Amino acid sequence: MSSLSSHSEDFVAGFTSESLPISGRIVRMGAGSLSPVLHRHAYPDHLAEILGEALILSTLVGSAMKFEGRVLTQAEGDGPISMLVGEYRKDGGVRAYAKFEQERWAYLEKVNKGAKPHMPQLFGPQGALALIIIQDRHNVQPYQGIVPMMKGSLAECATDYFRQSQQIETHLAISVARDVAGDWHGGGLMIQKMASDDARGDTADGWREAEALFGTLSPEELRSEEVAAPDLLYRLFHEGGVRMQAPEALIDQCTCNEERLRETLGGMPDESLREMVEPDGTLKVDCQFCARHYDIPIEAVTGSTN
Repeated sequence: MSSLSSHSEDFVAGFTSESLPISGRIVRMGAGSLSPVLHRHAYPDHLAEILGEALILSTLVGSAMKFEGRVLTQAEGDGPISMLVGEYRKDGGVRAYAKFEQERWAYLEKVNKGAKPHMPQLFGPQGALALIIIQDRHNVQPYQGIVPMMKGSLAECATDYFRQSQQIETHLAISVARDVAGDWHGGGLMIQKMASDDARGDTADGWREAEALFGTLSPEELRSEEVAAPDLLYRLFHEGGVRMQAPEALIDQCTCNEERLRETLGGMPDESLREMVEPDGTLKVDCQFCARHYDIPIEAVTGSTN
């Protein structure tokens, strides 16, 4: 993972309590990661907010990985949003995008009178949230866990995922907002219960105490640049002592490139490629994540223009 950049709010870090049976992670995103991603796509504010939440969720989950790879938070459904993806890579790179229908979104905004939509409104009754873990090792199959999106917020749906798919007691808090200057800031905090064992004894009472302390967290202080992450953790868990690990930098960075794109196109049937070719003999492709445009000569992927 790269060292911290000048954007001190763009990082993820693990933490532990010296007395409570919890492990956790804290994320802060702003000028170096979240804000450029959301500005690039210029989505409506509530959609941008929820996409930012997906990006933070991927980072909370993926940064705990012990191997090189990436984590995608992917939500799909038949509502105004058909697809939403937030991706975190172990090198600290993040990217995200969403697909939505403008007319249905505008109607939903009118119905809600400016209030933030809940997940069933956005993705419909068949909406599903998937957390996809992909290792860089090609011989290892991706892992995917899926839960229905029946709760109000993305964090609540993700909590269901941990309880159902991972069977780990988990609390998540995620907050994303735009400031008066138009820049985006976000924060995320996750705690998970440690199992009872001979060394720790019964962890039930300690977990209930951690839950109560976690419940005092406000969305504003979670994402605020004015409250440093170590200070926030100290406020929440100082009575038992809390230790934050070295932060790892996050950065807005897409992995698309022409070589990888040519390999992907080269795997498609020539007939399909020729149906896509433009009059100038090129295949025109835009990256959904970063909006970068590529003009690929068809002969570069088929070896022939006939």
